[in-house]
Amino acid sequence: MAPTKRKETAPKLKLRPAAARAPKTPASIHELEISLCEIEPRIWRRFAVRSNITLAKLHDIVQVVMGWTDSHLHQFVTDDDTHYAPLSPYGDPDWDERVSNSGKVRVHDVLPTKGAQLLYQYDFGDGWEHVIELVDVRPPEPGTEYPRCLAGERACPPEDCGGPYSYPELLAALANPKHPEHKELAEWIGGEFDAEAFDLEKVSGMLAEFR
Repeated sequence: MAPTKRKETAPKLKLRPAAARAPKTPASIHELEISLCEIEPRIWRRFAVRSNITLAKLHDIVQVVMGWTDSHLHQFVTDDDTHYAPLSPYGDPDWDERVSNSGKVRVHDVLPTKGAQLLYQYDFGDGWEHVIELVDVRPPEPGTEYPRCLAGERACPPEDCGGPYSYPELLAALANPKHPEHKELAEWIGGEFDAEAFDLEKVSGMLAEFR
């Protein structure tokens, strides 16, 4: 039996405002760091993308580098509370008419300078929030393909495990064979789960297929 999920309503998180907008450089590379909120020890990834990709494409990349399965709604939220999400085939945001099209705005538009931050919300029921921060802007390295994962720590939580407040309870139950829910949760998760695992080579291979 899976942990109980909450109703999918998007929460809010205060972000650090961006500095003055820098010139757009389509040929540049944005080095980004993404961290899951409300989780200790920190679950994070550092990765590099072309600065002119859309937020829709950034969503696809985040799903790969983090380890999610793209099974739920998502949105990006800027420091001025502008929301971006996918459009339906009918031309409207597929879950909220107030949301702008994530396929029409580019990474360098919303993360213009070092230190700028962007909120990425995934699965509004579980309430997973990620802060994406611009670490560096630089020219592309000759012979290097993008997107590219550079580093990271710890495994992505399992989908539908209840969110950042339920996840520690899941880990505690899995680690204790005497826990009353140990057997049930172990069966639900499909065996062992190593919360400390992160395989950079595996993620890099998945990004290579993505490219």
